[in-house]
Amino acid sequence: MHTNPSLLTIAGSDSGGGAGIQADLKTFSMLGGFGSSVLTALTAQNTTAVKGIHPVPPEFVSLQLSTVLTDLTIRAAKTGMLFSESIIKAVSAGLLKRSFPLVVDPVCVAQSGARLLEESAVLAMQRDLFPMADLITPNIPEAELFTGMRIASAEDICAVAERLLSFG
Repeated sequence: MHTNPSLLTIAGSDSGGGAGIQADLKTFSMLGGFGSSVLTALTAQNTTAVKGIHPVPPEFVSLQLSTVLTDLTIRAAKTGMLFSESIIKAVSAGLLKRSFPLVVDPVCVAQSGARLLEESAVLAMQRDLFPMADLITPNIPEAELFTGMRIASAEDICAVAERLLSFG
């Protein structure tokens, strides 16, 4: 049995180690947490490119999530790359009865420019996951994508933030 707070990351695997599950678990450990994970996708990537994405079947995402939640007392969770509408639905359904804070990082594009969220999943993220979040952490391109607004000034940031809050 561990004594550090249990933290959960629900995200894709970055074979290059710089993002995704690998980065989250390193961060949790550095902050004194015990990290657990639910894999949503496997990627073949390095620091310059994403060469391939293999999504985990939504049923298996659900199984991972329910298995972790029935054994560990999760103190907080975060999402990362969820990739598809069906994976987002599996994750949101699995988190409906959670009793811990949820941070949603709506990962859409890799540093290299590769798309990490299917176009059809954008609405599912807004509809199914944003309302459950205690905090969302979009970067500027993600905030623009989810709101349909352009950020060019400080005033735009406030307007985009208001629009994001309107999702729940």
